[in-house]
Amino acid sequence: MDFDESVYRVLMQVPVGNVTTYKMIACALGKPMSSRAVGNALGRNPDPDGPPCYRVIKSDGSLGGYAGGVPEKIRRLRADGITVKDGRVVYLEKVLFTPKPLKHP
Repeated sequence: MDFDESVYRVLMQVPVGNVTTYKMIACALGKPMSSRAVGNALGRNPDPDGPPCYRVIKSDGSLGGYAGGVPEKIRRLRADGITVKDGRVVYLEKVLFTPKPLKHP
């Protein structure tokens, strides 16, 4: 499995109504310094209706980017029940999800 596929597998753990961070995904992959690589992998996602890339935000609660555009990211987060105000997730401590480490075969 390549890096991008690993990122998408970790991301699939994030339930509706929750978000995670680029850093948390990197840590779940055992590569804590690869947050930027996680973001790049998300930007290459070939299936925008598959792994919910919009549920990934920056560690400080700000939104980061989204291939479909930030307004679309906000729309999708709000549809999931996430409150977004001034470009940040509100009540981050209540909606932040920590993915489990990915088990490699």
